[in-house]
Amino acid sequence: MGALTELDRAFVANTYARFPVELIRGEGSKVYDTDGKEYIDMGSGIGVTAFGIADKEWKAAVCAQLDKLQHVSNLYYTEPCARLAALLCEKTGMKKVFFGNSGAEANECAIKVARKYAAEKKGAEYSTIVTLQNSFHGRTLTTLAATGQDHFHKLFQPLTPGFVHTPANDLSALEAVIAREKVAGVLIECVQGEGGVIALDEAFVKGAYELCKENDIVFMVDEVQTGNGRTGAFYSYMHFGVSPDVVTTAKGLGGGLPIGACLMGEKVESVLGAGDHGSTYGGNPIAAAGALSVISRIDDALLAEVKEKSEYIFSALAGKKGIKSVSGKGLMIGIETERPASEIVKECIENGVLPLTAKTKVRLLPALNIPMQDLKKAIDTILAAAAKI
Repeated sequence: MGALTELDRAFVANTYARFPVELIRGEGSKVYDTDGKEYIDMGSGIGVTAFGIADKEWKAAVCAQLDKLQHVSNLYYTEPCARLAALLCEKTGMKKVFFGNSGAEANECAIKVARKYAAEKKGAEYSTIVTLQNSFHGRTLTTLAATGQDHFHKLFQPLTPGFVHTPANDLSALEAVIAREKVAGVLIECVQGEGGVIALDEAFVKGAYELCKENDIVFMVDEVQTGNGRTGAFYSYMHFGVSPDVVTTAKGLGGGLPIGACLMGEKVESVLGAGDHGSTYGGNPIAAAGALSVISRIDDALLAEVKEKSEYIFSALAGKKGIKSVSGKGLMIGIETERPASEIVKECIENGVLPLTAKTKVRLLPALNIPMQDLKKAIDTILAAAAKI
């Protein structure tokens, strides 16, 4: 056990089952530990460092903003915040953006928007938010309540009331909930990341969207992990030809700085008024400058590259020894292996590759621009570990 590990265990809250790796620096898709050992980063900070570690353009944008304003609060106008909101709206067709610091905060905002819209249009009793079983929407008490996984709920009762969880890909079950409950909003992930990297069926996503339109329900898509190019589209809902009323995002948006965003479409763009919501750090100039650098570079060429790399991973893994199945979309991939995922990850770490897990699967979330030689080496390492059955 190194000195850094000892210091962490002595003073940092014991909420993380950390891997035995002390990282101190990196560049691109390579990171290095305190012993100088090199690793290929296949997790990108759980989908955060979209262009890798110490990306030069991102770093230049952040450093330039450091010489101007680091923070002034939302009592004043700042350029990076306004420009980022405009760019997000331009790329999505949404109308307004609220900035927070995380995906959970973005989802809290979405829930507030849905409930306020429903209360004003239908009455205060229309407050139920429907989410999917196996979903994950955050770790605040309210976003835990929104999360459709019972084991997250057990230690923190009572959770915020007003949430119903329905099975993914079961449109008739969703229709029954809408008929039975006074529903304000429906919140889905098009790929359930923490739930095992499982993509929703196109028919279900489109059907849920139509049900919400027919019943004047706020249709919300959680793009915290799936967004910002991760699945090969700017946002994952774009694969399905639907137009959400609300989109939430974070993780890859900031490239490594904490920022979350709740994007509101035409239906709900005017729901929030002055004083209805707020965030001290939301739209922080430095975080927004970093996000501008990231979002401005997610173009058709990059998205095509993401799809190409995704196709390589799926084809390289499918049907190979020790691989039971491969799921996900774009560079958001889950691998069901014959051996326990924890054993695969342990062996990969020993051999200089850093994958993640999601439930029983090995999970991959590499930087969107990971070099092919690094990607191939990492996949070969995973295949070698999986084949030892």
